[in-house]
Amino acid sequence: MKCVYSVYYYVFLLVRRGEIMDKVDMTYSELIGNTTISNKQKVTVFLSEVKALIKIGIVNSNLITAITGFLVAIALTNSSFSNHWGSFLLMIIGSAFVIAGGCIINNWYDVDIDPKMSRTKKRPTVTGFFSLRTVLTTGIIVSILGFVILMFTTWYAALFAFIGWIGYVVLYTMWSKRRYTLNTAVGSLSGAMPPLIGWAAVDPSFHVVPFVMFLIMFIWQTPHFLALAMKKKEEYKAAGVPMLPVVRGMGITKRQIAVYIACLLPLPFFLMPALGLTFTIVATILNIAWLVIGFMGLFTKTEKDMKWANLVFIFSLNYLTILFPLMIIVTLPIFN
Repeated sequence: MKCVYSVYYYVFLLVRRGEIMDKVDMTYSELIGNTTISNKQKVTVFLSEVKALIKIGIVNSNLITAITGFLVAIALTNSSFSNHWGSFLLMIIGSAFVIAGGCIINNWYDVDIDPKMSRTKKRPTVTGFFSLRTVLTTGIIVSILGFVILMFTTWYAALFAFIGWIGYVVLYTMWSKRRYTLNTAVGSLSGAMPPLIGWAAVDPSFHVVPFVMFLIMFIWQTPHFLALAMKKKEEYKAAGVPMLPVVRGMGITKRQIAVYIACLLPLPFFLMPALGLTFTIVATILNIAWLVIGFMGLFTKTEKDMKWANLVFIFSLNYLTILFPLMIIVTLPIFN
């Protein structure tokens, strides 16, 4: 369940008493047996490697949308959070495990192409901090634990999590990522599932709100990741990953970004009956602002493409950061 993150693996910085220690080319067993490093530093290094392995940025960003789905469901179904706090904790833990498990297996599978990209060449699977057997076993176990935990909320929550996991691990990582330029759209399925998981943990029946939240996340991911692909075009090319800018060029990529952003325009109006006018206005302003930026790219000169792609990318992060917490805020009693 995808999102943007920065990680440092074997080249890490340990700051203690103003001194920086660089430790490289070390496996987990070598770290444990190293007597020149304090236990506190070993824990710091180990946690850093684990965060990189599970892609902590992806886990956190997906949990935000899952929590939004849960809390909005509580408000719109007139439920009491005090009656669902147990389900809330189980949903968070189970979702985090499923997302982390999928990311771990993604790292295991991509170990052959990750060394070719600067942002992935320090992953613990590449450097050897964790053995590949350990990584695969951990990924499977963590994923299964996540599904089991979610089953204690509702079966539908576990089902949506399973669909998302299959979408990321099988349909994206193992099937489409190295074959088709549509890999971004395929991978978007998994990133759009967390709001459904959160909602289903409260109310498994169909409701338009979680469905529209799913659509927002599904559509949002393509311009977000195409902008990233433009920035990392040469790295994707070197790794043999057929991202749209690599295969079809920058021009069609910019047009696709604008088209996907335009598809977001009508969605807030489907949420207006449930989330109100304030949300609809703010969401529409965000959509129009992003669309303006998107159309700017159609007239941007080649030498300005990277600057424009970075603008699209940064705006996409702010868009998500504002939109989903706003969904929670407008369901508070003060807005009713």
